Amino acid sequence: MTLPPLAFLGAGSMGGAILHGVVASGLSVGIAVTNRTPAKAAALAELPGVTSYALEADPTVNQDAAASADIVVVGVKPAMVPDLLREIAPSLRPGTIVVSIAAGVTIATFEEILGAGIPVLRSMPNTPALVGRAVTGLAAGTSATAADIAVVREMFETVGTVIEVPESQIDALSTISGSGPAYVFLLMEELTKAAVGKGFAEPEARAMVEQTFIGAAYLLESTGEDPAELRRRVTSPKGTTERAIAVLQDAHLDDVFVEATDAALARARELAAGA
Repeated sequence: MTLPPLAFLGAGSMGGAILHGVVASGLSVGIAVTNRTPAKAAALAELPGVTSYALEADPTVNQDAAASADIVVVGVKPAMVPDLLREIAPSLRPGTIVVSIAAGVTIATFEEILGAGIPVLRSMPNTPALVGRAVTGLAAGTSATAADIAVVREMFETVGTVIEVPESQIDALSTISGSGPAYVFLLMEELTKAAVGKGFAEPEARAMVEQTFIGAAYLLESTGEDPAELRRRVTSPKGTTERAIAVLQDAHLDDVFVEATDAALARARELAAGA
């Protein structure tokens, strides 16, 4: 599949990661990207197939970029989304697909402002998009067709895995894959501290922990085994790992993760309600 002409309205860390993934895939026939400053625009201008614009140089570039594209990716901050949609709505051709990567802004908001004839999809990528290993949740709006979903899915697959969900599950997905990298980094931080406490220098502690996490993830991916099965293989009966796992289980780690993700979900709903 070759991707149709794209426009990225705002290419911060997440939008920029997706943009770079699309460029690297070689699937795009042309991309227009807008940012506020000439410096940010210049940083993207040398990417092959990318035309980069700065709002400070020309305030109409969002409209121009949207008019040139078959898929428009909205990557501005959530509070800026309604004004941006009102700005570009007159420039969109019927059938132009609009994709949101703005957290907390509902499909209903997009559809209400953009009107009939504009398919909308809402996405929730995570930060490993920066290295092409994202998990992206994708929810379709009321007028998005199977073909619309397929082409947007193809775009996001340039930076990782895509999971299609109803919009009602997007916030829940954000508590797992969206926030998940932070949970992993926290575990790495704490295990590194434990290693330092056992007499290892910081560089040694970091190397042990980081490479253990990377190696374990690669082993999981390479074998396709269930994580519980891989854990059992490491946990010899009456051995040291079994004793450590017992401490973690006695701390009710399962309940901690449920409570943590529930707290994240409550906050996601607050943000969606404007709190």
